[in-house]
Amino acid sequence: MDRGRMTAIGVLVVAAGLTASVTLPSFAGEEPRRAAPAADGVAPEVLDALGRDLSLTRDQAVRRLRTERWAAATVTRLRTELGAGYGGSWLGADGATLNVAVTDAAGAARVEAAGAVPKRVARGVAELDAVKTRLDAAGADASPDIAGWYVDVAGNSVTVVARPGAEAAGRRFASAAGTGDATVRVRTADEAPRPLFDVRGGDAFFINDAGRCSVGFSVVGGFVTAGHCGRPGDRTTGSNRVAQGTFSASSFPGDDWAVVKVNGDWTPQGVVNDFNGGTVPVNGSTEAPVGASICRSGSTTGTRCGVVQAKNATVNYPEGTVTGLTRTDVCAEPGDSGGAWLSGDQAQGVTSGGSGDCTRGGVTFFQPVNEILQRNNLTLVTAGDQPAPADPPAGGGQTAPPASTPPAPPATDTGCTGQVNRTGRIVAGRAQVQPDGRFFRVAGGAQEACVAAPAGVRVALELQRFTGGAFRTVARAGSADGVARLTADTPAGAYRYRVVGLAGSGGYTLAFSAR
Repeated sequence: MDRGRMTAIGVLVVAAGLTASVTLPSFAGEEPRRAAPAADGVAPEVLDALGRDLSLTRDQAVRRLRTERWAAATVTRLRTELGAGYGGSWLGADGATLNVAVTDAAGAARVEAAGAVPKRVARGVAELDAVKTRLDAAGADASPDIAGWYVDVAGNSVTVVARPGAEAAGRRFASAAGTGDATVRVRTADEAPRPLFDVRGGDAFFINDAGRCSVGFSVVGGFVTAGHCGRPGDRTTGSNRVAQGTFSASSFPGDDWAVVKVNGDWTPQGVVNDFNGGTVPVNGSTEAPVGASICRSGSTTGTRCGVVQAKNATVNYPEGTVTGLTRTDVCAEPGDSGGAWLSGDQAQGVTSGGSGDCTRGGVTFFQPVNEILQRNNLTLVTAGDQPAPADPPAGGGQTAPPASTPPAPPATDTGCTGQVNRTGRIVAGRAQVQPDGRFFRVAGGAQEACVAAPAGVRVALELQRFTGGAFRTVARAGSADGVARLTADTPAGAYRYRVVGLAGSGGYTLAFSAR
């Protein structure tokens, strides 16, 4: 073993944030992950999700998807051939039987010849669609007790969904729309649909339908951002221009922080937009030291990185003096204000202001996030949290326990060992960068790694190299029997590991070495 090569790993893992030369981004420019194909070209993540949600084995999932592709092509052809006699189509509960509704015997014969099962009905789908169109036109008159309506091809009817006790209101609505009783049926269900949007660090939001700023970090009930973005009572809309929330607290100058309380259509998530098609998990708010690498996410210039230059800086803005800021050599531009600052997966602060731009470079300051949390009795939402309730619980100004808190190692001895070891917690659909959200350097040669997870948790392990301005995957391994093992012969450079959750949730142990 070449001790010189591993010394580089040991130094940078422990002290990656202690020298100004460590400026590689922890998530800037990361290429979208391309899943390795499985049987029939289906991504393994899709098969895992089908297994989780439909209780299918991988073989069953592949067969079902193959049947669905055949069914889609068959229905497209039959719909043209049957014309007005086509009454709709649906797969049976087993996912293997294609049922096609027809209004006459000739149509039934065509369906049988195509390998599907004919179902004789009284109305073609065009007639059902016309009834639904009349309901759509009368939609403004629907009471809040009516959740919606849809064409039910299996029942050869149009269904109006009403809350329990509001069946009469559903029938009155259908009657007022001019639909026949035989065509429309009312079904009761305790449904109250509403649009759902995620609050993510770095995303744009608008203040009073005018100025634009960026989301800092999600907290229980809302998010934090810069104080100069708005005053208490100012209303916000999201980047999609949908009503989002209201500024509940703000301080500027002196400080530069604000809190926005969101409405029930928005769900605070413990992630930050990486502006490269993905998100980065937020797993706590441990403060990084001076000299640490740090990255900023904002809606104008996306993700930019640099180092922390100083803390407790005072800035004399034209509007007044702001104290207690952190100074960095990261660039920013108007609209980035309020956006998220991360060191690895740890929240650091929200963008305040600066000098320069992202063409020439500059200096940018941020308001430390822990002060905002403590001053306003807020709880940071992290990647491992469940969706937050509408109102924050009483007491405590601490952050939620970070998802990166070391869990217990797998119960069995997996033989997953190496010179560098890290533990974490992963959920399906999320990814974590190791070691500690940063990277390490090697002089070239063989690299070996393994990740072990408990029963019911499936993960993939990726080795990524920084090249062409981005971290790109150079080797990948999926887990089998709870362990994923990876070996690669690599050139000199900067590397990191990426643990990707495929199914289940739980703790994992990562170990890696280089020769």
